[in-house]
Amino acid sequence: MPATRTLPTREAADLIGLTRELAEKELAPRAAEWEANEKFPRDVFRTLGRAGLLGLPYPEDFGGGEQPYEVYLQVLEEIGAVWSSIGVGVSVHALSCFALAAYGTDEQKEEWLPGMLGGETLGAYCLSEPHAGSDPAAMRTRAVRDGDHYVLNGSKAWTTHGGYADFYTVMARTSEDRSHGISCFLVPADTPGLSADPPERKMGLTGSATATMRFDGVRVPRHRRIGAEGQGLPIALAGLDSGRLGIAAVATGLAQGALDHALRYAQERETFGKPIIEHQGLAFVLADMAAAVDAARAVTLAAARLKDLGLPFGREASVAKMVATDNAMKVTTDAVQVLGGYGYTRDFPVERYMREAKVMQIFEGTNQIQRMVISRALKKDSRGIITVRNKEQQ
Repeated sequence: MPATRTLPTREAADLIGLTRELAEKELAPRAAEWEANEKFPRDVFRTLGRAGLLGLPYPEDFGGGEQPYEVYLQVLEEIGAVWSSIGVGVSVHALSCFALAAYGTDEQKEEWLPGMLGGETLGAYCLSEPHAGSDPAAMRTRAVRDGDHYVLNGSKAWTTHGGYADFYTVMARTSEDRSHGISCFLVPADTPGLSADPPERKMGLTGSATATMRFDGVRVPRHRRIGAEGQGLPIALAGLDSGRLGIAAVATGLAQGALDHALRYAQERETFGKPIIEHQGLAFVLADMAAAVDAARAVTLAAARLKDLGLPFGREASVAKMVATDNAMKVTTDAVQVLGGYGYTRDFPVERYMREAKVMQIFEGTNQIQRMVISRALKKDSRGIITVRNKEQQ
């Protein structure tokens, strides 16, 4: 039961069609095997890049698709419904490009952004540290000026694509100022002194490599600093608002995929002489699952439309991330229940979906952090904004 979508343009509808086709032909046949074997599918990202799917929200002038977030997130959702590791990877790659696209100089963008958006190079994002996950201002990784270079020392935890990426967007401390003492750097993977620990052994998303990155005297030229010195934390926080929407979209896709499998099973499996979907107990479970998926999609796209209009969307992004990932956990758990004993086996993908849903409540800011962000926003004295979406804005 593919999602019903309303899209702003014919081009956007064609893009969703292309994504569904790629997901069906290139992703679905490989997902279960590669997840089971914990293999990182680097070639899949090249395929998606050549199809133009890795740079969708960024300007055409630098090789992007210049699509509104409303469309980009629905592409992510289609990918996440088939293979969440790839959906998360696309979202993380977009996040790793954000700093350069939003804060880089024209010269920096012209030099590096086309390769990043074209899919030949894959990005990673280095913000969290072993002792500084939800509190990035507590980071200890340092960047010390040495002539025309910065020298980076420290470690970054939970790096998606760690050890496989071609470039790393890195936040490092350049002074002791808690809020204005962090700077942003674009570090090539082959820089001497940069290394990756063995990948983490995870409960889910095993097709996505996650590793701690080590910086041991890594020399980064000054022209690879993105933004002003000390601007790194605002850059990181701005990027996380968009990144949370990406995870919300992948989680919504994951929940949609789980619902689709559960629905097919309920229509085919018979007990007491009729399909189990005709038993009220199971039918109501499926109805609740469908409502949860629709609700996740609605709050995610509502936040995306605010972003596309240039309006504040940070609170709404946190709402979307929290609702979509909590709903994904519930929907995937119910999908296992609908399949009964079969749902607990690896013969069906719903047990994998359930394992994958759990981490989505944790990364890009735990859902407890999202509740903190939302509650703080509610304390501010601000009036609601009424905006008309006209044809030019669409």
